[in-house]
Amino acid sequence: MSLSAAPHELAQVLDQWPELRCLSLDCFDTLLWRDVHKPRDLFHALPDTTIVQRIAAEARARRAVESSGRGNEVSITQIYEQLLPNADRAVINAAVKAELAAEALHCFAFEPIVTLMRDAKARGLKVIVVSDTYFDKAQLRGLITDAAGENVAGLIDEIFCSSHFGRAKAQGLYGEVLRKLKLPPATIVHIGDNENADVNGVTPFGVNAIHFKQFSETAEQRFRLEASIDGLLHPFAPATAAQMLPHRAAVSHIEPQIEDEAERFGATALGPIFRGFDGWLQGEAEELERERGGNVHWLFMMRDGHLPRLLHAQSRPDQPGYDIEISRFTAVAASFCDNAALTRFLETDDGTPGDMLARQLLLSQDEINGLCAGLDPLEARNVILATMKAGKSRKSVIRASRAFADRLVEHVRAKVEPAPGDTLMMIDLGYNGTVQDAIAPLLQEQLGVHVAGRYLLLREMSRPGLDKRGFIGSEHYDPFTLEAMCGNVAVIEQLATSSSGSVIDYEKDGSPIHLANEIVPAQAEVRKRVQRGCLRFQAEAPGASSRVDTTNEAQLWRKGTAIALMRLMFLPMPEELAVIEAFEHDINLGTAQTTGMFDKAHSERALRERGLFYMDASERMYLPAELHGQGMATRLSLLTQRRFGLPLTFADSTDAAIDLPVIFANSHDAITQVIHASGTHDGYFLAAIPVGNAQFSIALHFGALFDWFQLDSLTFYKVDEFLSALPEDRRERWDAVVQLEGIAEAAKGLMQCETTDGFVMVPPPRADITEPMLLACVFRPIVAREPAPANESMHGTTRDAQPVVVR
Repeated sequence: MSLSAAPHELAQVLDQWPELRCLSLDCFDTLLWRDVHKPRDLFHALPDTTIVQRIAAEARARRAVESSGRGNEVSITQIYEQLLPNADRAVINAAVKAELAAEALHCFAFEPIVTLMRDAKARGLKVIVVSDTYFDKAQLRGLITDAAGENVAGLIDEIFCSSHFGRAKAQGLYGEVLRKLKLPPATIVHIGDNENADVNGVTPFGVNAIHFKQFSETAEQRFRLEASIDGLLHPFAPATAAQMLPHRAAVSHIEPQIEDEAERFGATALGPIFRGFDGWLQGEAEELERERGGNVHWLFMMRDGHLPRLLHAQSRPDQPGYDIEISRFTAVAASFCDNAALTRFLETDDGTPGDMLARQLLLSQDEINGLCAGLDPLEARNVILATMKAGKSRKSVIRASRAFADRLVEHVRAKVEPAPGDTLMMIDLGYNGTVQDAIAPLLQEQLGVHVAGRYLLLREMSRPGLDKRGFIGSEHYDPFTLEAMCGNVAVIEQLATSSSGSVIDYEKDGSPIHLANEIVPAQAEVRKRVQRGCLRFQAEAPGASSRVDTTNEAQLWRKGTAIALMRLMFLPMPEELAVIEAFEHDINLGTAQTTGMFDKAHSERALRERGLFYMDASERMYLPAELHGQGMATRLSLLTQRRFGLPLTFADSTDAAIDLPVIFANSHDAITQVIHASGTHDGYFLAAIPVGNAQFSIALHFGALFDWFQLDSLTFYKVDEFLSALPEDRRERWDAVVQLEGIAEAAKGLMQCETTDGFVMVPPPRADITEPMLLACVFRPIVAREPAPANESMHGTTRDAQPVVVR
């Protein structure tokens, strides 16, 4: 009899067969798990041996044994004899010992299986391990002891290894097991993760078998994507295991038990990211206490610090944590302590629109209306900057900022009540530490404390010399990798934040004053469910595994966090996108303004028109999500370009072009020119056709090139805006009016050219446009027109068709 069981279902399996006398277990990926995605990834951690060498040596050893007629099961010693053909026995033994040590470092016991073993022993059952492995039983028992502990190894009565018997489970190993055990097959149940070996190789002997299902298909794909991310993040990591995913065991145990899709997203995507961060914060607090003395106060910077705050309260209920409501807006507003600080802000501001800049400078609404009424954002900004040159205006801003700073400090004092010499550990997601830059000097001066910023992700754009550290930071990853992570951090922010509106000021007693939250209640409800899943992962993950050697755990979780973070940012799963597809992101600069997280429908048109580089002119916050459904090649192109900072341009991304004949006509003349259409995405081409100041009609001679083609869009733009980095939503566009001559529309956008004289006619845009314009034509060839033989006669006429010119 055979069944299948997820990890949480294992506790009931022994009740299926009252007559059981023996629990039989597979070893690897059942009892013992590795931190890595695939077993071979461990070979990266072998000293003086590459993964390619180790794999090749094993293949040679198996071929050698197979050629002798003794099956293809080998020992670890035989593998290293192939790897080190000129080495003496001592060197080979040392190499074997080194591999066992690497295994022990990266192996751990899967706790649900260990619990099952204890239950079996309590029932008086024999517990055995039957493993397809190149280790012998002494080596395997030693590995189990070193990785999982003597308390686990001591539960095992017998170990059977394929290397000893010369055959694997799929080749009849279990017949040897039964001869040794001398037990009726029906009194044994065998559990393992490999259906072919652990079910198909066992049940023919009459043994009961359970296929242990480690992961769902969705989880398997997620781990493949994460392993691929690891290859890009850590391509040159000598003497360490590759593709380390320390959350595999916890995901295996927790995910099948969660039905709600948002909670499952929180457990599987956010859980691995925040578990490592939470553990690291504890270590940082302890180090600050040792180094500086005094008390370390955990200040969670709202709103993005909300989820770390929940995790802290769950993990350390006796350790106080404080919700501190300081936004980037309020921190900067409190920082204009003198003329030099105000000047520095105005000189370094990166183009904040006029109304937002005025609010940041604490101007009243009446002042803003008087200065900015009727002006566009850029004009309003210039007026504000000009106003700030006046001494009276600057003094007013500085005076307001100092009063604002007093209220902010009172907010912190009312929450924390620190003593002089204490440390305020400001906890946030990151990624630049702008709030800390603005208020650390203020808090240190007025409260007599030390301010330490601790961030999930830290990528500083300057070097202010403050006490800042990131769980993932510049000491761990190169600048381009950090830039890639920070570029899409908004998705983490929106999932970790609280539901309160952005704080814009404080009462005299320090009570925060919030803007109304413009995020719809439905988004807040989904976010709560996601956070619930993350908290569940935090609570249950420790119970999924146990290991003896934990010295590598901090590094392991940092790498695992970076992998999980980048995977979510660049290769999200469709199930995850379904949870957050309606999410918006609030700007949090003293306004209620929001922007979309991603827009897949918009991206399809943008990709066809501009290729992947459309993202350079988009203000949405989670752009890689828009590429789901556009093929892995497209998604990996973006990921690789961002991770390595590749200096590619649109011209580099297209290796095809089509020469499209175009007729330009006005009331006096008609001129034919060839326009070079560049390939963009998915077989589409863009022809950017200048039409002057709306003065030309255009005839696109598609009939000369195609029998069939797809016309995606014809759109007029102002030339300057089309060529600029202006965000797409701010570009003016006019859909062209289309007339077909000798072309029939067989279906929406699908065109058949009935003759070589088939044209798409486009009249100029409306007459009141005075700026230079261009017509962006996006099309896709379907069937190219075959060139007619030279001088072929058709009813007494000669026709020379023009071929498609593709570069």
